[in-house]
Amino acid sequence: MAGNRVFTLKGVRDFNAEHIFDCGQCFRWDREDDGSYTGVVGTNAVNIKIEDGILTIDNCTQEDYSSFWRDYLDMDRDYSELKVRLSDGDEIMMKAVEYGYGIRMLKQDPWETVISFIISQNSNIPRIKKCIATLCENFGESIGVYRGTERFSFPGAKTLAQLEPEDLAICRLGYRDKYIIQTARAVAGDGGEMLAAAREQSFEEAEAYVRSLHGVGPKVANCILLFGLLKYESFPLDVWMKRIMSELYGFDEKDLKGMTAYAKKHYGEYSGIAQQYLFYYARENL
Repeated sequence: MAGNRVFTLKGVRDFNAEHIFDCGQCFRWDREDDGSYTGVVGTNAVNIKIEDGILTIDNCTQEDYSSFWRDYLDMDRDYSELKVRLSDGDEIMMKAVEYGYGIRMLKQDPWETVISFIISQNSNIPRIKKCIATLCENFGESIGVYRGTERFSFPGAKTLAQLEPEDLAICRLGYRDKYIIQTARAVAGDGGEMLAAAREQSFEEAEAYVRSLHGVGPKVANCILLFGLLKYESFPLDVWMKRIMSELYGFDEKDLKGMTAYAKKHYGEYSGIAQQYLFYYARENL
């Protein structure tokens, strides 16, 4: 895989690679010694670096950027305006957006998001990343060598549907292996049509479908809705979010309905983006 194609964009604001790729929304991006990040999306491996407002994407042409990466990186959203809107009258959110000023919401593949967040439950980010990397290396397809390492695509539903839970033992997924196989069979059963259609459905319809998949509870469902189905009103509540809503906003940690209602009232259609600012801030500061 040649790495001699480089795309650059000047005057980029509200973009910090560490904030984007280490805020818990994705698991196939790795930090390099120079602060850049290398990742695989679909069958494309790239390296992304931002310095002095100049965005550099290695192994990417102008056409590649225009047709895919611009949308994937959510470059057309005005995050400056959004941060002002979210933090209006909210000192906690103001601190969170200042801390995670460079977060952007990646527009990720729905299928990869489903499996990634099934794997994520009751785990930590380093372990999740390792499990997903092993899954791809063993069941994905090689897309060539990039920056000295062989890279692999994320295995499709049809591929995983043909396996048995014990085949995934090498990935050390524990009880999640059966969830992944069952979900793969459900998605492959209709050729992925229902999952693809969920992006266009109402929040309630998409949520009902996602919750019908094996191993998908409320928290995982909300992550899939937010990161894979682009339902930005979704407000995932994991242990960190419960903690920040309790310690900083005064909610009882068991009052999930109250937290969700608060987000809906104060952050509305951008609750999920607000959640990412709060999550990143809480994980680093509480």
